[in-house]
Amino acid sequence: MSSDTLKKRKAKVIRSDGGTPENKRGRAEGEQDVRVYNEEVELEGRDPEQDYVLYKSTCEALAKLMAEIQELKANGAKEGSEEVEERRRQGCVHFVTLKKLNRLAHMRLKKGRDQTHEAKQRVDVLHLQLQNLLYEVMHLQKEIGKCLEFKSQHEEIELVSVDEFLKEAPAEISRPHLTKEDPHQLTLARLDWELEQRKRLAEQYKSSLCSKEKILKGIELKKEYLGSLQPGLQAIMQASLPVQEYLSMPFEHVQKQAEVARHLPPPLYVLFVQANAYGQAFGNIQQEWYKNLTVSISGDVDEAKALSRPPEDSQDDESDSDAEEEQQNTKRRRATVGVQLDDKRKEMLKRHPLSLCIDLKCKDGSVLHLFFYYLMNLNILTVKAKVSTSADLSGAISAGELLNSESLLNCLYASDHGQETPNPGNRYQFDKVGITTFADYVSELGHPYNWVQSLGGLQFFGDAPQLNYVRLFVKIEKHSIVPVSSECQHLFPAKVVSRLARWTMMSYQEFMELSFVQHVVKAGLMKETDLFFMATVERGTGEYVNSFFFNKNSTCSLSDWLLFTQAMESEVNVFKSELQGPRPGLQLLTNQIQRLCMCLDVYLETESQVSDGSEGPREFPREKMCLRTARGPNRLKPFKYNHPQGFFSHR
Repeated sequence: MSSDTLKKRKAKVIRSDGGTPENKRGRAEGEQDVRVYNEEVELEGRDPEQDYVLYKSTCEALAKLMAEIQELKANGAKEGSEEVEERRRQGCVHFVTLKKLNRLAHMRLKKGRDQTHEAKQRVDVLHLQLQNLLYEVMHLQKEIGKCLEFKSQHEEIELVSVDEFLKEAPAEISRPHLTKEDPHQLTLARLDWELEQRKRLAEQYKSSLCSKEKILKGIELKKEYLGSLQPGLQAIMQASLPVQEYLSMPFEHVQKQAEVARHLPPPLYVLFVQANAYGQAFGNIQQEWYKNLTVSISGDVDEAKALSRPPEDSQDDESDSDAEEEQQNTKRRRATVGVQLDDKRKEMLKRHPLSLCIDLKCKDGSVLHLFFYYLMNLNILTVKAKVSTSADLSGAISAGELLNSESLLNCLYASDHGQETPNPGNRYQFDKVGITTFADYVSELGHPYNWVQSLGGLQFFGDAPQLNYVRLFVKIEKHSIVPVSSECQHLFPAKVVSRLARWTMMSYQEFMELSFVQHVVKAGLMKETDLFFMATVERGTGEYVNSFFFNKNSTCSLSDWLLFTQAMESEVNVFKSELQGPRPGLQLLTNQIQRLCMCLDVYLETESQVSDGSEGPREFPREKMCLRTARGPNRLKPFKYNHPQGFFSHR
């Protein structure tokens, strides 16, 4: 088939890639045999897999044609031979097919991209709608949370109970057919009932205010009337004073005394009431006795009122110059320790501003004046006596001594000398400010007799030794100090070098494990309920622990140590009667510890060295004066202290 024949049969193809529909219509009218070819329409009907298979087969056919052309040229075929040209034409057809497939592939790619873009746009639109919906959901959730957390004011109102509401509220408010099944309607109904009740109470309140104003006006009128009566009554009272004195009915004086008595401390007030009651009771029986007993109150009433008022808050409204001046004055008058103790003593022994005076008149005209005082910080009552005689007793020596005001009231009860305070707690207060005995202040403050405390309603129990021991143990354990009272200073030398290093408590089991106390356990001298303590006394390198003694520099044998410790234990325990102190013997423990320290000093200063025979180690110089440093085959030490000579001797 020649090329001319192919040209005649080949139809003219116009692609519809460009041009308007009008141009296409014009061309169609001019050329009747022209067919319009649209690859996009063809693309929709083609299968990509089939195109891929066509692409592979075309490539294989093209490669086969190229191989045949190469083979023909290798066999000597000429360039324009018919076989070569035929294969070239077939190859061109295959190239056209490949180009078409390439165009279709690009068109598919473009179409896929367009579809992907359209799908992404749809997804973006849907995602935006989703975000809007999520935002609306979040907003609605916040609103729901606010609604759930909302607290209505009615929740703070104390409504009546449901049963009471259904019982008292009328039917038009309670509406049982709705409120029994609907809690919301029930709450609304209860609020309506509360509103009705409050309106009713508000009206009652207004009416009560009106009646209150009327009553207040009436009271004011009556006050004015009573105020107008006051001058007339005072004039009548002044005019009746002679009558009151003549009839022994001092109403005005009693009224003034009652006003002042309100500011008395409780013990003096009790005494004031009891004395008045006693006088009135005997006044009904024997009028003369009532006239001979008078009770009066003296002192600064304003100061007593100030004591009864609560302390006001201090305000820092002073200027800077005043503060600087006060600071300079404080520096100039810096108090010494002695002055501070004196101030503390004065504050502790301070009296109440008001005092009570009871006068007892005798038949011969003599008067016994009893002045009662209250010591606020010590919580005790004291009394001073004074005798006013009608006759001069200066010449009668015996009568003057019997009526001495310092000893007149002594021993009204057995052993009640009024020299010591009956309050056991005062002893601890005295120790803090250095007061040895209350007897030093009796002449100034009065006698604290036991019967005086009873008259004022004060009752003190007997001294509790265990309280003293608790205080003593705390002082020893906390500060490692052995307090020796002034009454027991003569039992020890002026200087004791050994000291109490430790004071610790032991349990019953720990005490039982000690080997050197088994003889005490076997003797039955201790019980499980007792208190056990371990004391460590030391001086330099020597120490005495519990009941066994060690000296690190000593070369004594264990048996010698046992002898010395037994001697010290004997000095502390056997001769305990010397260490009792004044009754009731509360200084025994401290005196025993102090004697143990003293014995340790004597032992360390008198112990002889084995090597050169010199007296005592160099670490412990001789400070105690001993008649003999040792005695007997056991070389016992002189542990007995002789006062006031100040030397040590053997027993």
